[in-house]
Amino acid sequence: VPEDGSHWLSMREVVDGLKQKGHEIVVVAPEINLHIKPTKNFILKTYPVPYTQKELDEHFQALVMEVFEEGSSLERLIKTYHQLKKTSAIFPSTCRHLLYNKELVRYLEESKF
Repeated sequence: VPEDGSHWLSMREVVDGLKQKGHEIVVVAPEINLHIKPTKNFILKTYPVPYTQKELDEHFQALVMEVFEEGSSLERLIKTYHQLKKTSAIFPSTCRHLLYNKELVRYLEESKF
């Protein structure tokens, strides 16, 4: 169950390496994400989350733009802090939606994931 963003970019190399060694890989990810897209190297199991792709993209774009905003370092730091608070709220929500997805959890249990 990888974390999205830069964590997934690093993890994807590990997944590709494991596939080359003959392993079957199952990746569990929210259906709305930044970088986790299906490939021939793994089976992708997704689950619904309470935000859209547009909302997620806009959120992370705003976070990146905060770094380049005009103003004092303190002002930018405060804006970035508030944006990061919003970001950190997404992750627990995503985890809750995975853990409360009975069908997916049952699949994971039955397949000894």
